[in-house]
Amino acid sequence: MAAATVNSLSVGSTLGSVVSPASQSKAFACNVNGIRSFSGLKAASSVRFETNSSFFGKESSAALRAAVVSKVQNNNPRSLNYVQPQASYKVAVLGAGGGIGQPLALLVKMSPLVSDLHLYDIANVKGVAADLSHCNTPSRVLDFTGASELANCLKGVDVVVIPAGVPRKPGMTRDDLFNINASIVKNLVEAIADNCPDAFIHIISNPVNSTVPIAAEVLKQKGVYDPKKLFGVTTLDVVRANTFVAEKKNLRLIDVDVPVIGGHAGITILPLLSKTKPSVTFTDEEVEKLTVRIQNAGTEVVEAKAGAGSATLSMAYAAARFVESSLRALDGDTDVYECSFVQSNLTELPFFASRIKIGKNGVEALIPSDLQGLTEYEQKGLEALKEELEASIQKGVDFVQKQPVAA
Repeated sequence: MAAATVNSLSVGSTLGSVVSPASQSKAFACNVNGIRSFSGLKAASSVRFETNSSFFGKESSAALRAAVVSKVQNNNPRSLNYVQPQASYKVAVLGAGGGIGQPLALLVKMSPLVSDLHLYDIANVKGVAADLSHCNTPSRVLDFTGASELANCLKGVDVVVIPAGVPRKPGMTRDDLFNINASIVKNLVEAIADNCPDAFIHIISNPVNSTVPIAAEVLKQKGVYDPKKLFGVTTLDVVRANTFVAEKKNLRLIDVDVPVIGGHAGITILPLLSKTKPSVTFTDEEVEKLTVRIQNAGTEVVEAKAGAGSATLSMAYAAARFVESSLRALDGDTDVYECSFVQSNLTELPFFASRIKIGKNGVEALIPSDLQGLTEYEQKGLEALKEELEASIQKGVDFVQKQPVAA
């Protein structure tokens, strides 16, 4: 691309200025003499970070700024003539034709770290891929349709995201929904185990409390299970908690960080409001109302859509944020933290959602401090969620054990 004489560039992809639902950006400009940088759309002579309108929170934005500037200086400390975020990672979205998959694919397409975007579905994915391929961001878009093309979709992929599945429909029981989505996840993870066993696996398909254990059991039976690389995406619970707290307390959204632990359904979702950053005081009534709203936020969207859909756009946004965090970790950022449902020893449960540190090899550390010093309300909530979460985990394990995986 020819160099352009412009004054700024949004690093962390142009998704920052496009995706954000709020126009509350306070830009942080980091001017470096002689830099020509590329991030999706423009070459520039300086680097500009739209911190308040990106996927990243305040700490992540600062980490990204530092990482980019550090790379500039390390690569050519004397002559800073050219900087380019390395679009070098392959991402596959399985279920890319669906309500979550399409907006998720768009957001991932906007990441400057993605070189190849593989879109898979059982139907209707060619049009999505053709549409996205017209976006002038670095990644190449390829489409794959049906089981016969799944293996080619997955070969050489670094991150696999699974939003595939069906929403609950009128007349469908929870067991009906579970059996359909459980089978979909099982089949997809079998293909992952055969074709890209070292990839990060991001599970979105509900019920996450069961589908993550299903994925783990499949990978174990295939002999390729790495607990550090299997993630249940619970980022939407954090996104909602941050949004609702910021609205309630009239805080700048970019400053708010609320850890959410437990699982990803109903009472298993436990926002730790006492751990909110910046520190803020809640009445007992506020704590209860906010907790219940965060736990039932999905129903809030379903009711607002009057039966025409569920939380697809906010889920896509949250999943894209988690994908971007994983890509930053793979790219060498050593300051990447998210909440996720992973194999854990923080409680007696085998899987548990908590804040984790993500590194090049996946889960680098669990962060136990969030579970220390809980309020009485939070401690009761933690004890209350364990029975339901344990049952959901066991349901996933039993599903795979009753349907052994082919070698």
